[in-house]
Amino acid sequence: MRKLALLGFSLLFAATSAVAQKASDSPPSDPRPDVSNDLLRLQEAVDAQQREILKLRAEVERQSRGARPAEEKGQTVAAESGGSPDGPGTVVPAVRTQSAQQDAGAPPTDPEKRLEALESPTSLRYKGITITPGGFLDLMGVYRSTDVGSGLGTSFSGIPFSNTTAGKLSETRISAQNSRLSLRVNGRLGSNDVTAYVESDFLGAAPTNQFVTSNGNAFRMRLYWVDDRNGPWEVLAGQSWSFLTPNRNGLSPAPGDIFFTQNVDTNYQVGLTWTRAAQFRVVYHPSEQLAMGVAFENPEQYVGGAVVLPSALSSAYGGEVDNGALPGTPNVAPDILPKIAYDTRIGDRHFHVEAVGLVSFFKVYNPLTKSDDSTTGLGGSLNMNIDLAKSVRLVVNTFYSYGGGRYIFGLAPDLVIRPDGTVAPVHAASTVSGFEFTLSPTTNAYVYYGGTTIENRFARDSAGAYSGYGFPGSSSSANRVIQEGTVGFSQAFWKSPKVGTLSVLGQYSYVSRTPWSVAAGSPRNARTNLVYVDVRYALP
Repeated sequence: MRKLALLGFSLLFAATSAVAQKASDSPPSDPRPDVSNDLLRLQEAVDAQQREILKLRAEVERQSRGARPAEEKGQTVAAESGGSPDGPGTVVPAVRTQSAQQDAGAPPTDPEKRLEALESPTSLRYKGITITPGGFLDLMGVYRSTDVGSGLGTSFSGIPFSNTTAGKLSETRISAQNSRLSLRVNGRLGSNDVTAYVESDFLGAAPTNQFVTSNGNAFRMRLYWVDDRNGPWEVLAGQSWSFLTPNRNGLSPAPGDIFFTQNVDTNYQVGLTWTRAAQFRVVYHPSEQLAMGVAFENPEQYVGGAVVLPSALSSAYGGEVDNGALPGTPNVAPDILPKIAYDTRIGDRHFHVEAVGLVSFFKVYNPLTKSDDSTTGLGGSLNMNIDLAKSVRLVVNTFYSYGGGRYIFGLAPDLVIRPDGTVAPVHAASTVSGFEFTLSPTTNAYVYYGGTTIENRFARDSAGAYSGYGFPGSSSSANRVIQEGTVGFSQAFWKSPKVGTLSVLGQYSYVSRTPWSVAAGSPRNARTNLVYVDVRYALP
């Protein structure tokens, strides 16, 4: 199955690269012969690899019977592909470690090791490019003590009150939606080290009958970017984790270097600042320890569903700000996020600290007064993760903003509209802090606290009606504080660099939210308990 999957990825890449190459040249009369030739060369390379596997098996059998190895007889065990192993059209599994590549620059010479490398590759080499498929198969179950009704990911801002119907019901869900597919492509072009990455899952917009019969989960794009590193300079373009998402290492866009907790919940943790957005970023690495850069990310004038627009302007401004249902607003300019990170090691302990800034631009037009108004939102984040001991890591992430609530998973609005039609940014702050434990090579555990606080900002018009966020008598969805405490673990049943990892993950969380205003006789807080159990097979 792995060989078929790797061959499928390679065929897809061959077809795509052939089409892209022809698109960049003058249009040929018929590009199909070139695509066919690429596929033919790929098939020949796979056949050559199979022949080499057969030769190596025979060589291993001869060695086991005490025969002299082919290398001692002056023979060469090689693929009969009619060219260099790294030449055009040749597929070679990328199984060498980085140190082996640097020191030897060649695959293992021992027949048994070469046979193992050929039969269990984690990557493919094609036309000088390394192709690495990845992802995991997931079966997740979640129990909530109240009916949040938000699928696998928890809607933290919508926890129901205990005196409502939803608050009297619990919910249980089982799904494979969180299963994930990824593909990483690495190559060099002169002095440029280029990496392309795509990652998808099945948590897209679902049909209303999703859980009735076929459970037709919708495929969606999570990440899709290309990164070019040339000396100390690095440029990325595409959809990636926001610069406001904390890093574990440097300013790397690789998912393994991003901190989005170890939670099983697909919406992660209350207080985490993150988006996955289209962006362009430039990073400079003055040293191995220091990295600094700036990102230009897709903006959105977000008010959320709890902000009430002035009654005279509700229809006019309905298309100018995003209330949680508008697919795009008339934004002025991209959000600008400068970021700097410092990494070092103290003995065998890793130390990472970073600072991030946020500048957002808001603008609206009032058709009643035929005038516009604009303002600037600001925010900042200071984060760190430190190995306190070999098996204990401290994580601290903090964020404060004046107009950056959208980045706290949309739990706070960016702004409200005053009765005169002008823009007023909203203050919001958050944190995710805790400890991560490596109890053994196969066992991890963690404990986090996450919290978000949101300013109330409102006004009265000439008729005495309120507008804004968190005013007296406002909706109970206008939250003042949302908090979550979490404990969790992951336990691997087995881990193999050839076969992958099979593990079980667990999470328990207690979530509470406190609105600015609640109806008479209602509880002051809404609460729920979350229990996640996840069985996961990760590709090697």
